[in-house]
Amino acid sequence: MKTMTRALVASFLTIVVILLSIPQAHAQDLSTYRNFSFGMTVADLCKQIQQNPATAAVVHERPDLIQELTFWPPQPYSALRPAEPLQQILFSFDDGVLYRMLLTYDTSATKGLTDEDMIRIVSAKYGTATRPDAVVNFPTNPSYKTTEKVLARWEDSQYSLNLFRSSEDTFAMVMFKKQSDAQAGVSIAESVKLEREEAPQKEAARVKKDAADLELERQKNMKTLRP
Repeated sequence: MKTMTRALVASFLTIVVILLSIPQAHAQDLSTYRNFSFGMTVADLCKQIQQNPATAAVVHERPDLIQELTFWPPQPYSALRPAEPLQQILFSFDDGVLYRMLLTYDTSATKGLTDEDMIRIVSAKYGTATRPDAVVNFPTNPSYKTTEKVLARWEDSQYSLNLFRSSEDTFAMVMFKKQSDAQAGVSIAESVKLEREEAPQKEAARVKKDAADLELERQKNMKTLRP
C-alpha cells in the first residue's frame, strides 16, 4: 500500500513539474524584438541599423534627455523572400537608453486581416494574450492619438507588448520596459510643464531680439540707402 501511495505521489509530482514547465518552455523573451534589446544605447542601436547617432531627434532635454529614432526596415529585392511586414520602427531613448519600441505594420502586409487574425498571429510567437480594457499612450508621437485602445496584450513582470489598430486603420505594436517607460513618462510630463511655464518668458525674449535685429537693419539701411 505504501509503495502504491509513493508511486501515485511520484506520478502526481511528475505531472505537476511537466505542467509547470510547459509555459516556461513556450514563454517568449519580451525584452527583445528581432535583434533590438531594451537597454541598448543610441550608439549601439545606430551601429546595428547603420545610421548616424546624430539622426536621433531630441524631443525633450530635461529633466531627462528624451530622444527618438525612426528606422525603416529595408525591403528585400528577391521575389522568393516574403516582403518585410514592418513599415517602420520608432525607438525611444531615455538618457541614451532604449526603453520603448513602436512597430508599425505596412498596410499591404496586413490587408484583409481582422483583429482576431492579428491576435492569433502574434500569439503564435508570444503565447496567450490577455484582452484588457486598457489604452496605451504616445506622449511624444503626433502620428497617433494621445491614447490608442489595446486589442491584446502580452506581458511579464518587466515588459509589456500591446497590439492596437490606429485611427488610420493600421495595425501596430508598442513594446516597452515597464519601469523605464513609467520613468520616461514622468520626465516627459515634467518637461512639458517646464516648457509651458517658460513659454511667455521665451516669447518675450524672442520678440525683444527680433525688434533689436530689426533696429540694427534699420540703422544700417539708413546709412547706406541712396535715393
